[in-house]
Amino acid sequence: MGSRLKKDFSDKKELEKYSSAFTLSDMEIFIFPELFYPLILADIMSPQLWAWREDPWFADIDKKSFISKANRIKQYIIQNYVFNLDLSTWGLTSKTAEIARFSDFFDMDMLRQSNALFGYEGDKYYFDIDIRKHFGLDKYDSDIIPFWKTETIEAMTAFRYKENFTSGAGECVSLSALYAAAMFVVGRVPLEKIFLIATPLHSQNFIIEKDGLITNNRRIVTKNMWYNGTSLSEKARRAMENEKVTIVSHISGYIHTLFNEASIDPDSYKYFSIKLKEFLVTDLTNLIFINFLRFKSKYKNLFQFRCECSGKQRYISLEKMFEYEHTSKFNVSMEARESLVKEIEGDEFHLSPIQGKIMLNDIENIIVKHSGKSLEEIENEFIKTAGIVSESIIQEMFKDLKDFIYINPQIPDFKKNYITTPRLKITNENTRSQIIELINSHKENSELALLSLYVYRQMDIIEWLPFIKAAIERNPVCFTDLNGKSISEVYNILINLPEESIYDGCRLALPDEVWNFRRGDGIEKALVLADFLIHNNSTSSVAIVINGEKVHLSCKGEDFHFTSNKNLKKSISISGSGYRIE
Repeated sequence: MGSRLKKDFSDKKELEKYSSAFTLSDMEIFIFPELFYPLILADIMSPQLWAWREDPWFADIDKKSFISKANRIKQYIIQNYVFNLDLSTWGLTSKTAEIARFSDFFDMDMLRQSNALFGYEGDKYYFDIDIRKHFGLDKYDSDIIPFWKTETIEAMTAFRYKENFTSGAGECVSLSALYAAAMFVVGRVPLEKIFLIATPLHSQNFIIEKDGLITNNRRIVTKNMWYNGTSLSEKARRAMENEKVTIVSHISGYIHTLFNEASIDPDSYKYFSIKLKEFLVTDLTNLIFINFLRFKSKYKNLFQFRCECSGKQRYISLEKMFEYEHTSKFNVSMEARESLVKEIEGDEFHLSPIQGKIMLNDIENIIVKHSGKSLEEIENEFIKTAGIVSESIIQEMFKDLKDFIYINPQIPDFKKNYITTPRLKITNENTRSQIIELINSHKENSELALLSLYVYRQMDIIEWLPFIKAAIERNPVCFTDLNGKSISEVYNILINLPEESIYDGCRLALPDEVWNFRRGDGIEKALVLADFLIHNNSTSSVAIVINGEKVHLSCKGEDFHFTSNKNLKKSISISGSGYRIE
């Protein structure tokens, strides 16, 4: 694939960054935002993603519209990957341990201001949900936090081998990266139009095509869907309504709310800001008002609807009409309302106006008549029509209505010191091999390219020290599960696992990936055993010699042999004093 690039890892920050390229925890990406986009490029380089193009599900996708393409990709992801945020998957760490890792080069007070697990509560929303209880952390000491590692497409797909899973899986950052990569590879959307948005507790993509599109975990949300008032749109809106955007990542670079330097192209970021703000605002129409009442259900009991049944005026409460929505293919919107009314039982209607309720018909006339006018003007007309409904309730409703139709996203300030970095000119015309070659050819002058090769685990090109450091120091699950067993018991368990890596070619899985998915190449199994030995006795010294098919691990006079298909050669020494790779 290319020649090896030697890199000096004597600097602690550099070593932590490149080691983090393998584990990609939420905190690591927060501290090293330059790691975010390499995950997308690693997925784009993956043969597993390019195999989607051959799936009958995507037949003739090139001929479909943008939204049709997005829906096809969405349905494929929904069918093949579930959302997973289980704390046991990648294990736990502690605030103390993470602070020790990063405090030499990152202001921990800044971390507490922006990271939910380190004390950031954001708006009232976070107090309401009790953040630690929400994620199942309340049963642990307050110092304990999850690793929450972000998965490559290989790890996501391999969940089908994990106990209690029948398909692939991934957490929200993994899913957003997969969506971005799939929209490029399968949907043929240019990377320049795809922006990744990270908040303290979530990750979404904003794709600038048509009116815009937001991916939310396994779902997609168009602008119309954003304002339809359903539970799906409510969940999708939550991050934008309650959280600050910490990182925006793009093929041109990134911008971080806490860092003064940004590598994203400023024109691209300005364009993103404009288009996102356009997406998050809409005009008040009758449809939007009905959707708002569906969204904020406490207000729908203020209204009634006047209709004609058999030539006579009849009246029905709006909340009753919304009830019938649940069992009907029709809804309360003006276009479908007549059909919905025909399905409602006759005894639900009143012969006279319902006392104390505002007539929806009159309100809809006001909205049409005052189209284009300010919310304040429309609010004043509402108050005149509200009858006995108090002015304070109308004012409260309009405050919530404004929040519904207008969100001002808390994105990083545009005023940054923009650094010019080499751009990777990856286009939709490129084949997979051309993209890999392009990234490889820029590894010496582009950190994005080099980090992408690390995230991709291209072990015949990258330096092994960061990988070994990550394997031994940040893979607690395999050791926890094997704790208490003898060395021979662990060796026998590993030998009997399928000789099958979840990664193709020269790429390697981490110990917890081997253990979670119960399979691995001989090199990967040897690292699981090394992880067990070091954690079982911190004074142990482990030597691993990899010579093509033969993998030999020795520790305290005991020898263990594995077989590899990775065609790699390496000598590794692991001890309490550090790592030596030759």
